[in-house]
Amino acid sequence: MVSFEKLVSRNLAVFISEELDLAGIKTTVDTLIEIGAFGAAALFVLITVLLTFEYGQNPGVAVLAGAATAAVYAILLYLYLEFNIEQRKNFVESILPDYLQITAANIRSGISLDKALVFAARPEFKFFSDDVKLVAKNLYAGETLQNALVLLSKRYRSLQLKHTVRMVNEALQYGGGMTDLLNQVAKDLRNQQIVQKEISGQLFMYTIFIAFAALIGAPVLYALTTQMITVTNTVWAGILRQNPAGLPTAGISFLKPRPPCITIGQYHDFALAAIILITGFGAFIVSAISTGSVLRGIRYLPAFLIIGLIIFFVISGAISGIFGSISGVGTISTSAPATLPQGC
Repeated sequence: MVSFEKLVSRNLAVFISEELDLAGIKTTVDTLIEIGAFGAAALFVLITVLLTFEYGQNPGVAVLAGAATAAVYAILLYLYLEFNIEQRKNFVESILPDYLQITAANIRSGISLDKALVFAARPEFKFFSDDVKLVAKNLYAGETLQNALVLLSKRYRSLQLKHTVRMVNEALQYGGGMTDLLNQVAKDLRNQQIVQKEISGQLFMYTIFIAFAALIGAPVLYALTTQMITVTNTVWAGILRQNPAGLPTAGISFLKPRPPCITIGQYHDFALAAIILITGFGAFIVSAISTGSVLRGIRYLPAFLIIGLIIFFVISGAISGIFGSISGVGTISTSAPATLPQGC
């Protein structure tokens, strides 16, 4: 049986292992590499074959498209890991003040720090409680409390948790009131969360503006320009039926009017690609402004894409219906260009 882990460098295998631990995904490095390799290879072959034999594209272009699709698949797989890492970090930072206060209350009642940490792990803290229980197992295995807490902080990409563990370890090493320390850290973390919410509220107008531009502005403008090109091509098709040689130049050869070089189908495909890019980046920008994290935009991405495309098709259909009811314009299919002279 092939070991996919041995096909990559040692540094890459270690990096993937760390990412899996941070994401809380219970799978091996070999399994993840196998999923990525087989998925990318299958998409590469599928896209290349479809474009070459089904759509008659140039083989070189088909290979490039297949490679691009495989690369996008690998990027999405990596973003999935990063999204899980971000979700775990955000959850831990949201419950950390409550956890520290419960721990401080346990210490005040006379319980030692190691037991106070374990008893504070409530079911509502979900996977963080399971990781705290691993601290107790490490202690029973002979690990020191300081090292066990450092190992706990390494399971999350959270600066708040790392700073908290550092201060607790310093209090253990140099002495200090642990109860007061934990309560003060919990208070500071909660104040920091309040400030973050206030900043997000002040930036709300920027979020609305970007969301409007990405979800409504861009799709409406591209739908309008798509129909404008439809009208232009229709008008030029009628002109060329009556004047096959084109419009007269009135003695000025360099001002000779020409039909548009781009077809309706080409611009339609361009508009779809542009809307997908604009709404996709809009989702990440909105997430960065409102939450401070770009990766949270993955949650908004499907909704932004769907809404943007729906608005584009609805507005395109409405404008096409209006022009069609007036003068028959808009009846040209986007998949078949109007009969215009080739070469511009």
